[in-house]
This record gives sequence, C-alpha cells and structure tokens, in this order.
Amino acid sequence: MTRIQDKPATRQGRRRKAAWVAAITCGALLIAAAIPVALIMRSGRAVADRQPIRYLGLYERGTPFSYTGVSAFTTATHVTPNMVMYYSPWQEPFQTSFATAAADHHAVPLVQMNPSGISLAAVASGQYDAYLITFAKAVRAYRHPVILSLGHEMNGRWYSWGYTHTSPAVFISAWRHVVDLFRGLGVQNATWLWTVNIIDVAGGIASPAPWWPGRSYVNWVGIDGYYYSPSQTFSSLFGPTITAIREITGQPILIAETAVSSAADQPAQINDLFAGIRLYGLLGFVWFSVQDWRLSSDKAIAAFRQGATGYLRPAS
Repeated sequence: MTRIQDKPATRQGRRRKAAWVAAITCGALLIAAAIPVALIMRSGRAVADRQPIRYLGLYERGTPFSYTGVSAFTTATHVTPNMVMYYSPWQEPFQTSFATAAADHHAVPLVQMNPSGISLAAVASGQYDAYLITFAKAVRAYRHPVILSLGHEMNGRWYSWGYTHTSPAVFISAWRHVVDLFRGLGVQNATWLWTVNIIDVAGGIASPAPWWPGRSYVNWVGIDGYYYSPSQTFSSLFGPTITAIREITGQPILIAETAVSSAADQPAQINDLFAGIRLYGLLGFVWFSVQDWRLSSDKAIAAFRQGATGYLRPAS
C-alpha cells in the first residue's frame, strides 16, 4: 500500500514557496460515546451545558502506523491532544488500530482522505464504491467519533484534485457521492470536514467558494494556514478566509493545519494562535509537528503548554 511519508516533504516545499510570496506581499477533552455523537460532533457544542467543545489537535510523522510520535509530543509538552490527524492515501483502509489508540487517549481521529492520482469523476460515478464501502463499514464498526475530510486544500494548485487540475463541479460531485454513500450505509459517527487553504490571491490560491458542496453535505469547515514570518498575525493570516467562509456558511470552523516556522517568533505567535482561536470563536486547531514546524525551543514549548492549559481548562 502507498504510504503518505512524502507529505511533510511536499508541505515543506510548498511552505517555502508560500513564504517567498508572503515576503513579497507582506478541545476540552471530547467526552462522547456513540450517542449523541452526531449532535455533539456536527454542531461543535457540548449537549449538556451548550458550551463550545475546544479541540487541540496534532499531526506527527509516523501516524497512523504508530502512536509513538503523539506520545512523545505529550511527554515533551505535557499537552495531551484531543484530536489526532493522519493522511490516508486512496485505497488504504481505515486505520482502526490507530483510531482505537486515539480513543484510548481520549482523542478523536481526523482522517484526511487523499484521492491522489485518480479521477474524481470516477469517484463520482461510483467506480471506487467497493473501496469506499469497505472504508465506511470500518468507520461504522469503530463506533466512536471520526472526522473525515476528502481532498483537502482543493483551492490550491499542488494536488491532483485541486485548482487547475479538477473542476469545482467534479469535486463537488465526488464529495457528495462519498457522503451519500457513507450515510446510505448508516455511518452516523462521522463528522464531514470540508478543508480549504487560506486565500492568497498573489500566490494563486483562490477563494474556496466554487468548491462548496452545500450545507447538507458539510458539518465543519477546515482552514489550513501557517505562520512564516514574525510580522504575521492570526487576523492577517486567517481573517480574510474566515470572512469568505462566513459568506458561505455559519458552520463551525476548525484550523485543520497550522504551525509556526522555526524562523519566525514561535513563542509570540503561538500565543497569537491561541488568542485568535478565541477571538474568532473557532473549534480549535491541529498543530503540524513536522520538520521546520516543530516546537524549536524551550520558550516555544513553554508557550504552547501555557496556551494549551488555559485553552483546554478555561476559567469558569
């Protein structure tokens, strides 16, 4: 089976390109059983007290084939993520063992299903239904909450399913087909996350609006974006995209990939990240802990720990 081990390298190259463009243009732990999973996960709010669930997620290289990286991050930071992400190449089955490990650590798995090297028109027409049915049944059998995202960052140019490679209409048809298939099989523990890249007009990253599948096909919206320079703020980085999303839907937003470059001011911008999540009333974020995006100093680790402590255990 194909492994997604090249994801960090791909990300690294794209981040460097985006950094050049930028230089020029200058939760509480998820407490849920299978029921009422749909209400809790899809609304992004706790049922009992109507307070927002706060998510602090993590991607570590080596997932989903090992939980070691996640555990090492927790040891180093004293922060236990309540969401863990992995990338799932097409035709690779749902990783039940990793998902079970996540549940054992009181975390929900976020699966980025990557339709690399295939035709989304073929997905929409049902040619991959056998694979999708097997995947859906495994998610259903898992019973715990799962967050699923298909073809993330489609408004960027770097993936085969994205801008200039696949039309928005075909993407939408494929997305709806997959969601309909899962729902038709009675998968009630899945939250569908539509994940876009931050808008960067100068960098050729378009508004995601043409790729919107419709409110009935999306539970949450994900936004990916990274801090490259000390001058960037949460509002300058994510604000324009959040505004564009709010013109489409009022559904909950998760920062689905983010981190601060080791070349930037990690402690200050980690503080800014936590403050921005609160300011905009978002679900939380997933930290991309790979290569130049790792916490690079004791001060950065301390800032992350302090931010997480206040974020996951807010004052009453």
